[in-house]
Amino acid sequence: QVQLIESGGGLVQAGGSLRLSCAASGRTFSSYVMSWFRQAPGKEREFVAAISRSGVSIDYADSVKGRFTISRDNAKNAAYLQMNSLSPEDTAVYYCAAVRWSSGLTRVAGDYDYWGQGTQVTVSS
Repeated sequence: QVQLIESGGGLVQAGGSLRLSCAASGRTFSSYVMSWFRQAPGKEREFVAAISRSGVSIDYADSVKGRFTISRDNAKNAAYLQMNSLSPEDTAVYYCAAVRWSSGLTRVAGDYDYWGQGTQVTVSS
C-alpha cells in the first residue's frame, strides 16, 4: 500500500504559479504510475496529468498542456505538479493518485488505487 499527502496549494492571482507536491509512503514508489486530478465545486473530478514509473512518459489534459508540468523524484518518493499561468478556471481541489498495476498511463480516475486527501488551489482574477 501507499499513502499520499499533497501540499503546496493556496491562493494565487491569475497569471501566477504554484508547485504542488505529493509525498508517498512506502518503499515501492517507483512501481506506481502517478497522476494529478482536480475537482472544482459542482463538477466531476477531472484528469490533469500523469507520469510513468520512470518519468519518461507523460500525459496532460489539453486544458493544462503548456502551462503545467508533472514530474517525480523516485529517490524522494515524491511527485510534483508545477502550475504556471494560472487562471480562475484552474480553481479546484487537486489530488494526487497512484496505481501500480497499469500497463500504461491512464486518465480514468477509477483505475487508480490510492488517493491523497487533496489540496485547495484558488486562483483569483
